[in-house]
Amino acid sequence: MTKRLRQLPIRAQAGVGKAASGVRGAVSALGEFYLLALDTARALGRGRFPWGEFVEQCWFLARVSLLPTVMMSIPFTVLVVFTLNSLLGEIGASDLSGAGAGLGAVTQIGPLVTVLVVAGAGATAMASDIGSRVIREEISAIEVLGIDPVQRLVLPRVLASTVVAVLLNGAVCAIGLIGGFFFSVYLQNVSPGAYASSVTLLVGSGDLALSEFKAAVSGGIAGLVACYRGLSVTGGPKSVGNAVNETVVFAAIALFVANLVLTSVGLALGSGRR
Repeated sequence: MTKRLRQLPIRAQAGVGKAASGVRGAVSALGEFYLLALDTARALGRGRFPWGEFVEQCWFLARVSLLPTVMMSIPFTVLVVFTLNSLLGEIGASDLSGAGAGLGAVTQIGPLVTVLVVAGAGATAMASDIGSRVIREEISAIEVLGIDPVQRLVLPRVLASTVVAVLLNGAVCAIGLIGGFFFSVYLQNVSPGAYASSVTLLVGSGDLALSEFKAAVSGGIAGLVACYRGLSVTGGPKSVGNAVNETVVFAAIALFVANLVLTSVGLALGSGRR
């Protein structure tokens, strides 16, 4: 293999070297991310929990995420409910519009909007905050004082992101059901009683629990990605902006993959119970 590489043109060898370096860097970054996740899990049962930081981060994330959640929930609800109601009307089953709205809001709209908001608003805000602390050398000062940055900064942010994601998912589900009611009853002439009675026809407590679990996993992953990219900042303010941009991409990809896996597992378990 070495002889073959030596026979390649210099430009090709440089390309192979860059590709190998890129693969090693990606593997190293993934390993560091997993180490941070393990350190965060160990910090959960070690020492005093920073409740003040946790409450502050919960309020911070809720403040930056609530308006985008509401603004994204409404059009998604209208789109899903309009499509389902149109289909149900074609087959003469308009009375089942509540079932369609419940299925769409709990199993699809809630987790999807939560993923987008947590990755686009919450995670970027956390990455910017942590990255700014790094370039101001606050993290180094904390370590000099003998304080573990994971225990003091990362853990409360990850848990806050998890809690806020669960609450946002519940809010999205409620907005989806209420918005579906008004849209179905007042714009598509569906009976209010028929809508209300059919909401639980296709979804139940198990589907809601799975939706909330997916939201919790999404929040935890987004918090870990944001803290990792924030702590990895090197250089000046420009690197903070790069870290924020990368946080959006990495968090969105990880959350969509996690959502896909959990949805597949939930469907498999549901079909097994039936």
